[in-house]
Amino acid sequence: MDLLRSLPIGLYLEQPVTWLHQIDPRIKLVWLLGFLLSPISAGPIWRLSLVGWLLLLTLATRIPFRVWRQQMGLVIIFSLLLFLVTMLAPDGLDVTHQTRLPDNELALVETAVQPTDAPVQVAASELPQPTGYRYVLIQQSRITVTRRSLELAVRAGTLMFVLIYSTNLYLLTTAPEEITAGLDNLMQPLRRFNVPVTEIVLTLTLSLRFIPLVLEEIQNLVRSVRTRAINWKKLGFRGTSQVWLMISERLLDNLLLRAEQIASAMQVRGFTSPNQHQVRWYQFRLRLLDWAVLLGAGAFWSARIFWGYL
Repeated sequence: MDLLRSLPIGLYLEQPVTWLHQIDPRIKLVWLLGFLLSPISAGPIWRLSLVGWLLLLTLATRIPFRVWRQQMGLVIIFSLLLFLVTMLAPDGLDVTHQTRLPDNELALVETAVQPTDAPVQVAASELPQPTGYRYVLIQQSRITVTRRSLELAVRAGTLMFVLIYSTNLYLLTTAPEEITAGLDNLMQPLRRFNVPVTEIVLTLTLSLRFIPLVLEEIQNLVRSVRTRAINWKKLGFRGTSQVWLMISERLLDNLLLRAEQIASAMQVRGFTSPNQHQVRWYQFRLRLLDWAVLLGAGAFWSARIFWGYL
């Protein structure tokens, strides 16, 4: 069991270097914000188109199939389950009510006034409708799918897929140092308002670097438990809970030890404060590809304004 390979969500893919790796991190951050903000108040067609654009972008990037399958497979399965549950769930409160007037009051009055040889009245529901519009799309036994439930399902499923996968694709093709350097460059105007930009960027860098360490510690603890061949059936619920509690405490101790080692390494290297010891990880330089992608972001938002409500 290798968590660093079986669960690569949120990790940086160093090899192979694709064309998406070479784009400026600030430009990719603009596109990420576009994918995250454009679904707000958007129609179902636009939301489905975002899913299609993300799939095409993944294929165009030529990411290895093993990474593509492991990451996108989990997100697609979760989004489909959310779509099905929302679609089959009731679209509102199931409240029974009784009308104040009869359902067909006019027909009852006309029937009482007309002679016996008058034609039979036809209910409004049996008359031919002018259009093919139906609010209830599918109704089989206990399964009922309405237009409202289908719209809610499309919103929930596509929103979950876009939020998770767009962020994951950004982390997959952008190094943590590039992410923090891009955020530091974009947040420079906030320094005028005494916002600790450098401290925020440093905290984000350490957090991104700490994710593989957490997975490594969990992997080592799981392997240590497997090598001991514990008979969980004989332990029972109480014994199993005690064992997992001990494992959790050991995991917390190891993570705190790793954090202390990182802090000691930073102090040894003379890192006293972010403002006095700044490290330049990345040099920003916009190339022709970056300008083309930035123009594409402008076209993306133009399409969102004109056709995003469909």
